[in-house]
Amino acid sequence: MPPPEPPREIRRVLVVGAGTMGRGIAALCASRGFETAIHDPIPAALESAPGAIAALFEKAKARGKMTDGDVRAAVARVRVAADLSDAAGSADLVVEAAPESLEIKSAIFSELDRRAPAAILGSNTSSLSIGKIAGATGRPERVVGIHFFNPPLAMPLVEIVVGPRTDARTVDAVRAFVGALGKESIEVRDSPGFATSRLGVALGLEAIRMVEEGVASAADIDRAMEAGYGHAMGPLKTTDLVGLDVRLAIAEALARELSDERFRPPELLRRLVAEGKTGKKAGEGFYRWEGNEARPVSRRG
Repeated sequence: MPPPEPPREIRRVLVVGAGTMGRGIAALCASRGFETAIHDPIPAALESAPGAIAALFEKAKARGKMTDGDVRAAVARVRVAADLSDAAGSADLVVEAAPESLEIKSAIFSELDRRAPAAILGSNTSSLSIGKIAGATGRPERVVGIHFFNPPLAMPLVEIVVGPRTDARTVDAVRAFVGALGKESIEVRDSPGFATSRLGVALGLEAIRMVEEGVASAADIDRAMEAGYGHAMGPLKTTDLVGLDVRLAIAEALARELSDERFRPPELLRRLVAEGKTGKKAGEGFYRWEGNEARPVSRRG
């Protein structure tokens, strides 16, 4: 089935950041009929993006979600943008998917404010203040949080974060955009961790503390939440997929912004990140990963 007609206000999308989330967001947009450009200031990341995005389409085809024709059409809609000015100038929407750092994101939005004068500016941040990010621009009413979940092609939810000065027209346009992607949206006020990260991190940190204290293994803690509470995936396997480094950054931001000990990162989390065991992308976190297969690891604090 061909993708629906994109909403009138948003037809051309630029994704800034060619990491895991950026590639996934670009693949999703292209698969749903949007003309999509992807940019990254790191040449190696940009060079690898087309192959990585094509691989995501092939995985979707293997799951029966795309046909050969769908894949060909989606690949044709994606272009690599080495020149940010060129891609930003023609974009209706820019989705920033850079590392979870207010300094980095603010610098990007300051540049986008100059180079994408007509676009809605969206951030894929999972915890940082949209109001502070928007403060790097001269048009905070056109800045909004668009928080996708990993992997974007498969996960059904997008969290729309409304900043203190985001206007209703911007929210309406992004809500229509998310609907055209075939995703469900929730709307939340700009507050530390929003809704999903705050809840997810709280559960994940407590699960890590339980491993640290030897209460139960990571696999058994995860199974408790899956079989006992109906969660599709346990909090520790989810942490591996999100990335332990990402979870650590979010926890530190929440602890700082909320002045709340509940979000103080456990030492086990800090140690694993320091050792480079950041989850699936590194091959090991609370599990050892071989492709999509996860094997339990014995962990204690």
